[in-house]
Amino acid sequence: MITDELDAWTPSSDAQAGLLAQYQAFVDASGPAAVDRSLGPQHLTASCFVLTPDHSRVLLCFHRKGQFWVQLGGHLEPGDTSLADAALREAREESGITDLRLEGPLPADLHRHDLSSAFGSCRVHWDVGFVAYASEGSEPVVSDESERVAWFSVDDLPPGAPADFAERLGTVLAEVRARADRPTPPRG
Repeated sequence: MITDELDAWTPSSDAQAGLLAQYQAFVDASGPAAVDRSLGPQHLTASCFVLTPDHSRVLLCFHRKGQFWVQLGGHLEPGDTSLADAALREAREESGITDLRLEGPLPADLHRHDLSSAFGSCRVHWDVGFVAYASEGSEPVVSDESERVAWFSVDDLPPGAPADFAERLGTVLAEVRARADRPTPPRG
């Protein structure tokens, strides 16, 4: 199932674990509408926090509809086989950087948010965020879905980012670091 990553993930943050339980209940209750925006105003989206390998910079886009700086991402499409695939596809499309590589197959962030009327029939996005890395020196290219795409220091985010974005990015970085610190299970 396209949402298997949610069942496989154990977040390191208690707040994210609480959200995960809500996401799983939403997916169970919604069925196909959870991943198909044409079936209802609330649905999952997939996003990608694109970082430099040293975690010092993050790639953000200035979202055309929302008029704010945010990570790359969007709706699931029929050809997507997983949330991670959808996040990576969206990141490549919106950044123009084709050699992005996922940090891993599991999410690093959950964020449910209400949407303004600028988003049409979409009213709530249940976003599932992943992490991808760009090669040193990767230069983004603006797409049809964003007005600008640029690198920012993780410690100096641009004005116009959502109020909770710095906290969200901090949670993502903590999740990635926690994964790196976990011992790798022996292969048997």
